[in-house]
Amino acid sequence: MTEDLTPAEAYAAARARNAEQRTALAPFRELYDFGLDPFQIEACQALEAGKGVLVAAPTGSGKTIVGEFAVHLALTQGRKCFYTTPIKALSNQKYADLVKRYGADKVGLLTGDNSVNGDAPIVVMTTEVLRNMLYAGSQALSGLGYVVMDEVHYLSDRFRGAVWEEVIIHLPESVTLVSLSATVSNAEEFGDWLDTVRGDTEVIVSESRPVPLWQHVLAGRRMYDLFEEETDHGGRGASRREVNPDLLRLARTENTRTYNPRDRRRGKMVREADRERERRQRSRIWTPGRPEVIERLDAEGLLPAITFIFSRAGCEAAVQQCLYAGLRLNDDEARLRVREIVEERTAAIPTEDLHVLGYYEWLEALERGIAAHHAGMLPTFKEVVEELFVRGLVKAVFATETLALGINMPARTVILEKLVKWNGEQHADITPGEYTQLTGRAGRRGIDVEGHAVVLWQRGLDPGHLAGLAGTRTYPLRSSFKPSYNMAVNLVDQFGRHRSRELLETSFAQFQADRSVVGISRQVQRNEEGLQGYREGMTCHLGDFEEYARLRRDLKDRETELARQGAAQRRAQAASSLEKLKPGDVIHVPTGKFAGLALVLDPGIPAGRTNGHRGFEHHDGPRPLVLTAERQVKRLASIDFPVPVEALERMRIPKSFNPRSPQSRRDLASALRSKAGHINPERHRRQRAAAADDREIARLRTEIRAHPCHGCDEREDHARWAERYHRLQRDTQQLERRIEGRTNTIARTFDRIVALLTELDYLRGDEVTDNGKRLARLYGELDLLASECLRDRVWEGLNPAELAACVSALVFEARQADDAVAPKLPTGNAKAALGEMVRIWGRLDALEEEFRINQAEGGVGQREPDLGFAWAAYQWASEKSLDEVLREAEMPAGDFVRWCKQVIDVLGQIAAAAPKENSTVAKNARKAVDALLRGVVAYSSVG
Repeated sequence: MTEDLTPAEAYAAARARNAEQRTALAPFRELYDFGLDPFQIEACQALEAGKGVLVAAPTGSGKTIVGEFAVHLALTQGRKCFYTTPIKALSNQKYADLVKRYGADKVGLLTGDNSVNGDAPIVVMTTEVLRNMLYAGSQALSGLGYVVMDEVHYLSDRFRGAVWEEVIIHLPESVTLVSLSATVSNAEEFGDWLDTVRGDTEVIVSESRPVPLWQHVLAGRRMYDLFEEETDHGGRGASRREVNPDLLRLARTENTRTYNPRDRRRGKMVREADRERERRQRSRIWTPGRPEVIERLDAEGLLPAITFIFSRAGCEAAVQQCLYAGLRLNDDEARLRVREIVEERTAAIPTEDLHVLGYYEWLEALERGIAAHHAGMLPTFKEVVEELFVRGLVKAVFATETLALGINMPARTVILEKLVKWNGEQHADITPGEYTQLTGRAGRRGIDVEGHAVVLWQRGLDPGHLAGLAGTRTYPLRSSFKPSYNMAVNLVDQFGRHRSRELLETSFAQFQADRSVVGISRQVQRNEEGLQGYREGMTCHLGDFEEYARLRRDLKDRETELARQGAAQRRAQAASSLEKLKPGDVIHVPTGKFAGLALVLDPGIPAGRTNGHRGFEHHDGPRPLVLTAERQVKRLASIDFPVPVEALERMRIPKSFNPRSPQSRRDLASALRSKAGHINPERHRRQRAAAADDREIARLRTEIRAHPCHGCDEREDHARWAERYHRLQRDTQQLERRIEGRTNTIARTFDRIVALLTELDYLRGDEVTDNGKRLARLYGELDLLASECLRDRVWEGLNPAELAACVSALVFEARQADDAVAPKLPTGNAKAALGEMVRIWGRLDALEEEFRINQAEGGVGQREPDLGFAWAAYQWASEKSLDEVLREAEMPAGDFVRWCKQVIDVLGQIAAAAPKENSTVAKNARKAVDALLRGVVAYSSVG
């Protein structure tokens, strides 16, 4: 091609090549056997020019090349580079990659579990580790030149996102920051903030996927393309894509019932014909079974595939269904290779634990090329699945959405069974961002020419909605930053209160809040113009209509208030009646799903609380645990008792009764029906409405009738304008409050936290007390509770197993609230200490209310300790067998290991923070770590 260049162009090209040869990028490019993409080159050049970079690009596009160039630059310049990731699995993966390239002597690893060569020039770590190093002023920070923050969009995570902002704000100015993010719609806004807090930052956004993605819907035997290819608009690269009309026709046909109940009068023959037509229609359109889908993809050469099922149990069931269907995706050679790798990776697992862990069933599925992948699996098992999948020895994986969070497991095809998932509170549609994240796994760079995303047909599927999900490639990055108690003492210790406040004002959360205020202010101005027009519309020639409208509103508000008071009074009476219930009372549940006869097993009154306490609101009053006449054991709420309830009869509850046993429930329910089935509860009589005798209502009605505007012929027209005026005025006042609330929000929260810590003697002005220095070493949601327990010597005298049980309450959170039975607890000292921890939490909770620190609104504060893992931690630390512990805990092995590792992490913090003199806590915390770190917990490298 050079012969086509003019002499001047050839000379310029030669100069450019020579200039590039003198850069650090030239030798770096030679490390790869493929050419770099334009966005990668642009980012690397910005880095070499001394700028920070934010790279936002789709999953699988090769963003990490930019991070690896920062590593290359650090080694070239004789400086350090920290490579941070959000999860330990990613840290382990990146560590292995960098060791392969640079050697074990130049690369270190620091996670909650592992510390390998921490003084190396290149250290891979979780983001929390770097945050802790910054607060501790670690010597390892000297000589640090670059920090790579992989998956920086985790900043939106409401539980851990604040850590990313803390690191970005507190890194020394001399450190160059490399931020790698999924494609987000507000990358420029995030880049502007980075420019503000970190200096010159280049924002590089790439929208294009390295491997084209085709979207499909699988219905019955046919695979439909979601979009029709429009050659008039450039084929697959078209900027405008239309939904496949065949798919739209299918949706209209399938979602319209063909049988009309009014046709019943036409006789049996018509109904039979209708049913036959429906049967023929269904024979063409159905949701294919899981084995059928995998067989279909295998036949079309679309494996390996990841099927996303938003349920752990669903993933395991899918594997079993494939096994029962006789599905085999591996030949004999691949089966032998699988067995060899699995036996090598699991050699450290004690033989007696293998059966407990379901090892043999898991191995059989792996040998057939099939596996599940979810957080409930043993970490070692998950690692093996990942390795086999990458090697092509597992071809069908059924996974929960956690697999989409950064683990390098690309596939040729991604399958979504449904577009609805449980978000912890309700079943909700997946968002465009979640859809992009999940389908981003499809298409392996350098292997596949194209990737495929397949959505299984479900009745009610809307192709237009699916096209919206598939066509929206981006989602906004929203800050989840909030100050914490630990953050406050660390900041004040380093910078003093005033400077700390200023630092928090530079957070991305405040940056976004300040920007949003501009738009709200414009809306307020528009509203004020509208108010003037409405004021003219309600003008009445007979008098002041604004005054008349206010009287009408006052009357309506008074009537509403009295109705609310009446409802509150009835609820209070009902709550009072619930507090009088005792185990063995037979009651009639007046309404709700479980209306009817019921036996009280537990009154459900929270221990150590009173009605005036905020914690009681969380529980919404007493929540009795009852056995219904239909044999169900349920925890009821106040909503089930709109009227007071009283015991109709008394029954003895056998000591042997087990609410988890169907036989126990059946026997007791039968006795309940025999004892009280004939009793009819008295109907509750409604009281006279308070409004009928209210003097204020009588006065307002008199004034309204006497007002001049009451006789106006156009009164109701004026009233409509007045209502619009009032509504817009109320909206405007809310906007003005939002402006006031968003200004300095982070700093105000920080001030409240500092005031509470001052009250508890953790801070005295700019001085951090000994109590505060202890709190500075404790990280986690319940940092202040842990510190108060140390100060009050709650854990003194506990043995290691008892201490492990107590510390578990600081980290454990049940996936779903199990109100059926109270958690089993260790007896003796441990039980007393756990009770004292709950009491201290109650005291802190009341203090937070006093200082207006609200966990529900601001996400700041101490949640109630969860005792659900205490028995399992105690048993494991007491050297009980894995079989016994898992059976009693009713918990998957993966969850058990993960919670144990979190307990170990906090025990390590407590060992460092506990007093060294006249205390056994530090010594027993270290012993508890040793007691927990055995068996499955010890040999699982990822937690």
